[in-house]
Amino acid sequence: MTELTESGGIMEKLTILSDAAKYDVACTSSGARRSGDGRSMGSAHACGICHAFAGDGRCISLLKILMTNECIYNCSYCVNRSSNDVPRATFTPDEVCTLTVEFYRRNYIEGLFLSSGIIQSPDFTMGLLYETLFLLRGKYRFNGYVHIKGIPGASPDVVEMVGYLADRMSVNLELPTAEGLRTVAPNKVRRNILSPMRQIQNGIKESRRTHGVSSMKSRVYIDERTYYDQMAEVRDSYERLLDCQGRVAAIRQKKAEQSAESAWRLSEFAPGEKSAGCMQQDLGQSRLKRQTGQGLSHPNRYFVPAGQSTQMIVGATQETDYQIISVTEALYERFEMKRVFYSAFVNVNQDESLPALAQGPPLLREHRLYQADFLLRFYGFRADELLSEQRPNFNELIDPKCDWAVRHLECFPVEINRADYYTLLRVPGIGTRSAGRIVQARKHAALDFSDIKRMGVVLKRALYFITCGGRMMYATRLEENYITRHLIYNERPNQMLLPDGSAGTYEQLSLFA
Repeated sequence: MTELTESGGIMEKLTILSDAAKYDVACTSSGARRSGDGRSMGSAHACGICHAFAGDGRCISLLKILMTNECIYNCSYCVNRSSNDVPRATFTPDEVCTLTVEFYRRNYIEGLFLSSGIIQSPDFTMGLLYETLFLLRGKYRFNGYVHIKGIPGASPDVVEMVGYLADRMSVNLELPTAEGLRTVAPNKVRRNILSPMRQIQNGIKESRRTHGVSSMKSRVYIDERTYYDQMAEVRDSYERLLDCQGRVAAIRQKKAEQSAESAWRLSEFAPGEKSAGCMQQDLGQSRLKRQTGQGLSHPNRYFVPAGQSTQMIVGATQETDYQIISVTEALYERFEMKRVFYSAFVNVNQDESLPALAQGPPLLREHRLYQADFLLRFYGFRADELLSEQRPNFNELIDPKCDWAVRHLECFPVEINRADYYTLLRVPGIGTRSAGRIVQARKHAALDFSDIKRMGVVLKRALYFITCGGRMMYATRLEENYITRHLIYNERPNQMLLPDGSAGTYEQLSLFA
């Protein structure tokens, strides 16, 4: 305990490297500093503490740091690029282990989020991360949650060894398109990013086959399989609904796949594809070593049991929202990502090759992309339904679900007492829980607006799109501009929609106006 408090060097490194990690999005920094007072339970430390949410809804704290902010690359958007004159620091593996264990004993954290700049080479850096994790799991006996950032360009052997010790791994996509990546990060190449992504996906699948689904750690995969089956059912049900009711001939021709393919050429990295060359050969050699007892073996461990994620920077290059969610959809379907994170671009370097952003970081755009991401993952929407090449960006004044609904008024109003679960999910203001409650409650009695409000339906959004007993809540016109104006007013009472479709602001008239 005294080693941590008396070591000025390690705390100075912690201050530098936790601040350098704040642009790596996987959780939210807390910034709270509260000491134990002897009466309350727990405490908090400002440096590096952040919050993430577990699958069961628990809020957990993570120590989020970089191994080093030294970097041999000179990416235009990165605060840690080699040309920047910033304080530099590098943890030793033992220092990271000491911080993690001592913070855990103090009840500051429940896990570790560890990323890194590139020092010497990708292989050398990934080796440092592996050494740290090996000491943490072995010497320090830490069995908590660990999220490791994979280093693009590292050898498959090291990535595989890290995967058996980490709970989650992520390789940052960085930009929504490979062309954008070449523009602002010329040292990073498409293959070095996509190859470890595919390796992690294949490793997770092999781990499931090896260990089965009977253990606690594998139950997450049962839920995943059920989830993907349910999403397929959602989409099939909705398309049948459209055909049967004759409201829409079919969902537009799927062009999102073409957009994602032109952005990253993902089809070159098919699952289990042996043309990935040396990656597959190295994987086979490392598995042979494990089977014959050579090298390190983890027979009782799962490979990346919490799945993999990635991150894209939003606003650094000129990609549209349609391109971003098309790539996102392809990553979920082809790489089985657990999450795709979005990070609003902050021009920390004031680089001339990057946008100036006079209005500040595009935080509202990032928020809309997260909302659209939830529609892709939990509501059965497709990227081609939400946006198109003709309408490539979200209306930032209303959420994407409302934006979709006002552009598809031929599908509304929906009768609450008759619509199936999957149709209810399409209604703005109705979520997965409230849709389930409606389906259960209407078995016993007809529902009205006051009933569904108590079930959690947000009526200020839903009232334009539903009927109860064949009647709408108010005499509402099913007209796009009329409904859009009211939805904007509900979210931002001081704004209105002008006749040209742009947003205006209400102003107080003077006596002389």
